[in-house]
Amino acid sequence: ATIVKSLLVMCDGRPVLALVPGDRRADTAKIASACGTHKARLATADEVVATTGFAPGGVAPFPLPRVETILIDQTLLAHDLLWVGAGSPTHLAALRPAELVRITDARPLDAVQEPAYHSAPKGDA
Repeated sequence: ATIVKSLLVMCDGRPVLALVPGDRRADTAKIASACGTHKARLATADEVVATTGFAPGGVAPFPLPRVETILIDQTLLAHDLLWVGAGSPTHLAALRPAELVRITDARPLDAVQEPAYHSAPKGDA
């Protein structure tokens, strides 16, 4: 099993949820490209609350009526079980990857930086 980060990314002002492994950093350039935009950045804490209704660190990937696009890093699909945010920083829900994709209508893609976490540039999560 692995923990999934639910990150709100603003793609040219449009909110997109990126589901990435908890031990990896999202690649905002890859996310922007997948959304057909030129710019993407992590949402501010205020934007996260206003858009999802959840506090940062506790964003559940569903239901999110203000988010039209949900992306999932393809490496998450290889796990038997995923732990996702369940509405607070202290609660998680366990789902099989196929079920998470079905519930969220998430689109798989390569959404993380290479190499792994320790050498990521400042500003990405």
